[in-house]
This record gives sequence, structure tokens and C-alpha cells, in this order.
Amino acid sequence: MRSSLRLDAVLVQAVIAGALSFSHLHDLAQAAGQSGWKAWAYPVSVDLLLVASWHRLRTLRNTDAPRRAAWVWFTVALAASLGANVATAGLLDLADVPDWLRILVAGWPALAFLGGTLLAHSPVPTPKQDEPAPVPDEAHEEELDQPDHPAPVSAPAPVSELSEPAQPEPEAIAPATAVPALPAVPSVPPALIAHARKLADSHQAATGHAIDRDTLRSRLGVPAPMADAIAAQLA
Repeated sequence: MRSSLRLDAVLVQAVIAGALSFSHLHDLAQAAGQSGWKAWAYPVSVDLLLVASWHRLRTLRNTDAPRRAAWVWFTVALAASLGANVATAGLLDLADVPDWLRILVAGWPALAFLGGTLLAHSPVPTPKQDEPAPVPDEAHEEELDQPDHPAPVSAPAPVSELSEPAQPEPEAIAPATAVPALPAVPSVPPALIAHARKLADSHQAATGHAIDRDTLRSRLGVPAPMADAIAAQLA
């Protein structure tokens, strides 16, 4: 497949403008006393500073970092390029360049080096990222789905007293003699019995007497029936 070259009008215009600006900067530097390769280095320096500052502006476009320094160096490089174009348009005698212009041309390398260093070595901030939307909790969604006020429950309809025939009252039956129920023996966990046995052994070793029920109940913090059951198992 043959590659087709498509000419872009903006690209052609940029090449023409760059070539003319490059030539004007070279002529101005040569008229200011910079001969040989030094005259060709000046337009390269101006264009590089212009490109570096523009790239810095594009990098800081999506961040909150200040862009004042990048705009300052972009303005300086643009002023140098426009100044050379205007100066070589016949408004300035290139055969007799004023001293202030020679000073500006001679000091440009240091100024361009400072600007390029600051632009290249400045920290690049991270771009802004959109915060993710909070994920709703399922329990919260269920609470929202439920109504604020529950539906009223209808009371059952009253039963008419005449719906059923009246039943004869039963004869009074003499109450039977109540048989006292035996107290239930509480179940004691084996771990509690083992702990009580340790307390009983330590008490007997310290006092020389077996531990009584009240002391055992106070040491274990259990009710009296359970203390009796534990004391019975320790006996």
C-alpha cells in the first residue's frame, strides 16, 4: 500500500513562519556582532525556549498548579522572535546596531539557559482525577425502600355476644392439695467445677481448712443453689 502524503495548510504555514523567524533572528544576531555558528545558535535558542514554555503550559493545563512562570518565559521568547522580525523589516539599520541591542543579544544565552532550566526541572504535578461516586450501602437502600410509617393494621371485628349460645357455668371444683415441687438441681459446667476445685485446694493450703459454701459462692460469684451443687461435687 502506497503511503499518501497529505499537506496540511496549518503545517505549511508553520514551516514558512518558522523559516522566516529563524532567518530574521540569524540576521539580527549577526548584525549585533555574533558571527559564524553563534549567529545560527541564537534562533535555535529562541525557538527552543518558545517550544519548551508552550509544552509546559499544555502539561499544566489539567492541574491546579500555577502557570505564571511558563507564561512569563513564553512571553519572553515570543517577544524576542517578534522583535527580530520587526527589527529586520527596515526599521533598524543593521549596519549600525545600537549598543542596547548588542547588550540584549549578548545576554540572551544566559537568559535562555535560566528559563530552559526552570521549565525543564520544575516538578510536574499530577493531573486532577475525578473522585469516584460513593457506592450506596445495601442496608441503607433497604431502609430507604421501606416506608416511613407502617401500614395500620385493622383491628378484628368484634364477635357478637349472641353469635354463640350461652354455656352453663361449670360447677366449682374444690382445689386439689398442691404438692410442693422439688427444687431443680442446676447443672454445673465441668470448667467451673475445675476452677472451683483449684480455689478449694488453694484455700485449704492457705488456711488448713476446707472451703465452706459461703466462701465458695463469694469467690465464684454464683448463686446459692449452684454453689451448693458445686460444693456437693467437691465433697
